[in-house]
Amino acid sequence: GEALPLADMSVDACTVAFGLRNMTHLDQALAEARRVLRPGGRFLCLEFSHVTIPVLDQLYDRFSFAVLPSLGRFVTGQEDAYRYLVESIRRFPPQDELAARIAAAGFDRVGFRNLSGGIAALHGAWRL
Repeated sequence: GEALPLADMSVDACTVAFGLRNMTHLDQALAEARRVLRPGGRFLCLEFSHVTIPVLDQLYDRFSFAVLPSLGRFVTGQEDAYRYLVESIRRFPPQDELAARIAAAGFDRVGFRNLSGGIAALHGAWRL
């Protein structure tokens, strides 16, 4: 995502789902998405995010740290992968900060919509 094998302004849409938080250089990945978009192109990002509903945030936090790694160990034998998932979500920028970084990468009409109380968020922007 930080070095897409595409020409400048060559695509109408650039999407990523549950992958942006795994990119080492987030701002580079956003700049790269903008680089490959044609004027009028759309950027969409679906990503785990920060819960915005009081009480649900505490319940989700407890569930994430206590249940997900154990469930991952039981289902896949990969407890560490699910612990990483929870930790990577906590380190990822909150919705408003990610929106600001998308705008700083040169996108226009940046916005986001929380899903399931902010457990996930859909970010969208345009290259004008």
